[in-house]
Amino acid sequence: MYSLDQRALKTTKFVIITLASTFISLFFVLFYLHHASTSDAFGLLTFDFTFSNNPALEEPVSDNSNIETHGELPEVDNYEYDVELVVASLSQQNTSWYLKYFPDWKSNIYIVDEAAAPLTVPQNKGNEAMVYLTYIIDRYDSLPNNTLFLHAERFQWHNDNPDYDGYPLLRDFQFNYLQEEGYVNLRCVWTIGCPVAIHPFEDEVISQQHQDQTTGEIYKQVFEELLPEHPIPNEVGVSCCAQFAVTKDVIRQRPKKDYMRFRDWLLNTPIQDGLSGRFFEYSWHSKSSSPPQSSS
Repeated sequence: MYSLDQRALKTTKFVIITLASTFISLFFVLFYLHHASTSDAFGLLTFDFTFSNNPALEEPVSDNSNIETHGELPEVDNYEYDVELVVASLSQQNTSWYLKYFPDWKSNIYIVDEAAAPLTVPQNKGNEAMVYLTYIIDRYDSLPNNTLFLHAERFQWHNDNPDYDGYPLLRDFQFNYLQEEGYVNLRCVWTIGCPVAIHPFEDEVISQQHQDQTTGEIYKQVFEELLPEHPIPNEVGVSCCAQFAVTKDVIRQRPKKDYMRFRDWLLNTPIQDGLSGRFFEYSWHSKSSSPPQSSS
């Protein structure tokens, strides 16, 4: 009797394990099939269980080849606004999705590592800051009502979207809100940058003790030089990652010579790009005459 019970127990365990393995395998097959189309742009699976109806996701952009989208894209009411896009790009990055999905907005694609590009910069320094400042200087007297400053690729980890997709961020952008605020960071998630990322005075002391430069020390040093009209904040919190929208009126709250001075500093500073660019990333709201500390 004991032997029969033991065999029955083993048989039951085998059946349970087999069923569980089959269920798990089926789940991952279905999961893979669903996500295979949206993972190509990353080169890996994005473990996200949110099922999106965004038709633009039917064929993600992963290179500069011609892209066909099946079906109609949702109507974008924002086309009625006077809008330009300013895009900081390297030559190998894909920016064709801006022209394809937002044809009624002028796309200013700056290619920073290609001197013969239609739009480029005096020198590839300071990450996207050199592009943004160059556009403002060159277009100061002919700015659109609304300008969005952006990175090149459609899929980026810092896009506030379950698929990290930049398309819905622009499609759903609320220009009425921008007109009220004047400046809007395109990232709402606080992770990285908020509520406080830099303590200029404390970070300076720590940096001196370790004999190396940090973002906090650089922030204090450069803030004093470039924004002397503002008191240095004790704390700085800004959502990353240097993608934002701003109105013409807010840009023009500063004279053109200020932006030229900012760019001259960027061209001549010995500070490495990672730090000089980071200073601008945490300071665009200050350059738009907003308070030095921000958590928006």
